[in-house]
Amino acid sequence: MKVEGLNIGFGITGSFCTFSKITDEIQKMIDEKANVIPIFSLNASTMDTRFGKAEDWIDKIEKITGNKSILTIQDAEPIGPNSLLDVLVIAPCTGNTIAKLANAITDTPLLMAAKAHLRGMKPVIIGISTNDGLGMNAKNLGILLNTKYYYFVPFGQDSPYVKCNSLIARMDMILPTVEMAIEGKQIQPLIIQNIF
Repeated sequence: MKVEGLNIGFGITGSFCTFSKITDEIQKMIDEKANVIPIFSLNASTMDTRFGKAEDWIDKIEKITGNKSILTIQDAEPIGPNSLLDVLVIAPCTGNTIAKLANAITDTPLLMAAKAHLRGMKPVIIGISTNDGLGMNAKNLGILLNTKYYYFVPFGQDSPYVKCNSLIARMDMILPTVEMAIEGKQIQPLIIQNIF
């Protein structure tokens, strides 16, 4: 019940294969009486893939949360000055988004939401999902792991013998990660084995 009454932004980026997992986690937050506001990256809100149509995912998540999604940079900007969120979750968080966060690039609604939210020195929770977390994006991951107000959902290699650089968070651990982060603590262990 630690999240009851909290305003939680739930940011979704283009790791489309993970969308079905995060809808369950959003529902858990709703069941715990949190107010969840969906925020989509441009790719997540516009690209149809073999995992479904963008508009169908937006509709589904809006029905779960009862809130309209933030889909533009203009709509995300007031998050900071109006202190609209207590916590921001980004899950799935792609390597592209990790790289942009680590390098202060603000060119999507979700990145603007993160920038605006961090203005209030409040927690951002990252649920990583990237094929290059142990490759070119390892340096960006390292930056965020050492940056104040960022907390990570425990993660590990999801396919070490086929995609050796790939990392994915245990999405079913988003809620306990949020509960720890609102107390200023990183849930442990952070790096886990046997993701699946």
